[in-house]
Parts: sequence; C-alpha cells; structure tokens
Amino acid sequence: MTDATALRRRTQDLLRAHPPADTDRADFLRARFDAGLAWVHYPEGLGGLGAPRALQAVVDAELEAAGAPDNDPRRIGIGLGMAAPTVLAYGTEEQKRRWLRPLWTGDEVWCQLFSEPGAGSDLAALGTRAIRDGDSWVVNGQKVWTSSAHTARWAILIARTDPDLPKHRGISYFVCDMTDPGVQVRPLRQITGEAEFNEVFLTDVRIPDTHRLGDVGDGWKVAQTTLMNERVAIGGMRLPREGGMIAPVAETWRSRPELRTHDLHQRLLGLWVEAEVARLTGERLRQQLAQGQPGPEGSGMKLTFARLNQQISGLEVELLGDEGLLYDDWTMRRPEIVDFTGREAGYRYLRSKGNSIEGGTSEVLLNIVAERVLGLPSEPRTDKDIAWKDLAR
Repeated sequence: MTDATALRRRTQDLLRAHPPADTDRADFLRARFDAGLAWVHYPEGLGGLGAPRALQAVVDAELEAAGAPDNDPRRIGIGLGMAAPTVLAYGTEEQKRRWLRPLWTGDEVWCQLFSEPGAGSDLAALGTRAIRDGDSWVVNGQKVWTSSAHTARWAILIARTDPDLPKHRGISYFVCDMTDPGVQVRPLRQITGEAEFNEVFLTDVRIPDTHRLGDVGDGWKVAQTTLMNERVAIGGMRLPREGGMIAPVAETWRSRPELRTHDLHQRLLGLWVEAEVARLTGERLRQQLAQGQPGPEGSGMKLTFARLNQQISGLEVELLGDEGLLYDDWTMRRPEIVDFTGREAGYRYLRSKGNSIEGGTSEVLLNIVAERVLGLPSEPRTDKDIAWKDLAR
C-alpha cells in the first residue's frame, strides 16, 4: 500500500533524477507522469499509483518546495477536470494510454463540444448528428460557448446517433479531432471585449469509431460523468482563506478607508462569511471525492460559486463608485486563461455574469439539487418518451 512516507520518497527520487533547475519543463512533467505522481489516485501506468486521492497533497507540497514546475492547470482545466475523468471511466486501455499523458502534461489541450444554440439549457435536445459510415462516423452540426476551442487539439463531443429514440437515449459520446478540415472555430466576443468562448461548426467531420467513449446510444450516461466533474471543477476549486473573488474587495476595503460606509460594511461581512462557508464546504466535497466519483452535490457548489461571484463583484463595483466601472483593456483578445482576480473590478463584474450560465445554468442546477439532493418530486416532463425527431423545435 502506498502511504505518505512512500510518496515522499518516490517524489524525492524524481527530483534527484530530474532536478527542476536543470530539466526542461516538458521533460520534467513527462517524467512526473511516468513516475505515477501526476494524479496519484489514477491507476499505475496512467500517471498514478492507485493511492488515495487525498495523498496528492503530499506530492504537491514536496514538488512546490523544490521549485518544480506544474502543468499550468488553468490552461488545461477542461482536459483535467472533464475529459480525463470521462476517459478514465469509459475509455479503452488504448484510449487511456493515448490521451491521458499528453492531456496531463499540457502537450494537448482539450475543449468540450456539448452546448448548442438550438438546445438552450436542455442539453439532451441537441441536434448535432453523427451517422455511421463503415468504421467511422460523419458528424454535422453546430456547438456554442466552447472555451479553448481556438487552442484545442481534441474535443469531447456528444451527438445524436438515433433520432428515432427519445432525446436522452439516442446520443453517443465521441472524441473529436479539432484539426479535422471540417471543424471551423469562430470567436464569440463577450461583454468584456474578450473572445474566450467560440462557436464551432462541424461539416462532414469524420470520427473513427475507435474514438467513441461508451456504447452507441449511451452518450447521455457518459456525459453525466463529464458534467458532474465539470461542476466540481468550477465550484469546488481549492482556495486559501479569503481567496478567490472575496480577496480583492477585502483588500480594497482595508486599503481605502475613504470608501467605507456602514451599509457596505455589513454586506461585505455577510459575503465574507458566505465565501468562507463555501470554501469549507468545498473542502468537505473534495474529501467525499476521495472516496469515489462526484455526485449531485457538486451542482450545489457550482450554484454557490456563481451567486457569490456575482454578488461580491457587484459590491466591489459599488464600493469603488465611478472607478469601479473602468478597466484597462476592451480590445478583442483570445485568452487561454480566464483571470478573475488579476484584473480590474469592472472586468470581474462583467465576467461573473457568465458564471450562472457556463457549466450548467443556475436554473437547471436548482432542479438537480431539488430532485437528487433534497429528494423533491420531479418537474413534469412530457417529452421523455417521445422520439427526438417528433419533438417540437
């Protein structure tokens, strides 16, 4: 059994064999993966050692103290938080060995082709079609709100493979090569001036059947693994005390006494307490994750994340007055990383509006929490047993 002592020893062996100061960053990350120290809870040979997930902190602390490079997790967050758990759960051994290593090292960036302009919040109503052609599938359709599509090598994709079945049962799950000539990526300019999201057009894109995850028609089940991990990745990120969005507004409060009012003080105190409660709840959620796959509780965390970000950034703009409406860069940029805390208050206020849409709208997540966490009756759904092709659109 691998314990903390064994992991420290293994990490020190890695550092001796590949001193961070003298080793190319990419080479160090690949050596770390091969040593099983990338994500210790993954199986041996796939970047892990089959150890308890909680022991990852032991490895990370040793590497940080030695000045070792990380894999820039914010740049490859979709791969780490969504694609990797899904490939691990449903991929063949060949698929795991092909995709997980370059995914973790950042050699290959991933994106998520789920949302569609015609499906709204009802992801199961998607209309992108995948038609079998020998050993391949030919895919046509449009996806939207796709982060990182402009830098991605691979995409996780769900498409309709049988329109004669009800909407949840005629979907299959694929890995799409973003370099296929039929993939066209167009930027979507946001209210912030950036084009961090994209719309993606798929025209006769050929996907080999060997790039399918799960059984044909089982895509909705596979997608649930992705979605549950996505919500934990967004809402359950590890933060220090007074970290995240509450940090800059608290710092402004301390450093700018001329801006303070009694009303703003009371509201800031309330939001600080809520942010700390959310942080501690996230720690507990990660402890549950150490025991297995995420459940619907991650939807609650993502709900809280969106609400708090919007309320905190609104308070910060109010605190700063006219100054809070300004930020320095409205140009059309194509960022690889969304930086909430490193930008001005006006940027945070505008960008946080997307938090209640990305990763599942707050309205959908409220339904999930109500039905799957609180056990309340489901909303009436009249379309569950109707063939997708017969649904009104």
